[in-house]
Amino acid sequence: MTPAYFSVSKDVIELIGVVMESYPNATFRVKVTSEQAKDHELLCHLAGRMRVNRVRILPGDRVKLEMTPYDLNKGRIIYRFLANAPIPSLQEPASAPTPPPVTPS
Repeated sequence: MTPAYFSVSKDVIELIGVVMESYPNATFRVKVTSEQAKDHELLCHLAGRMRVNRVRILPGDRVKLEMTPYDLNKGRIIYRFLANAPIPSLQEPASAPTPPPVTPS
């Protein structure tokens, strides 16, 4: 008998936001600053990796979060940006220009 493999599809929307409020049980109110959902507020909880590594989140922190398309009011914080670090763009990088074709000489 062959082992069963699970296909995990990641249907999430990644956004960047700012933590507005902190609630008990590692829950936060986050205001989205990304262009996809500008000024939308979500109720977010910490991802498991961040809980295990005891990452501290305070109001005012910039975070990356995941939101499922099934519930647009809740999300999961997956990364906390450093205070001075520039925020990378979440859009796909533009493909590299294709080189000109090589002609045989």
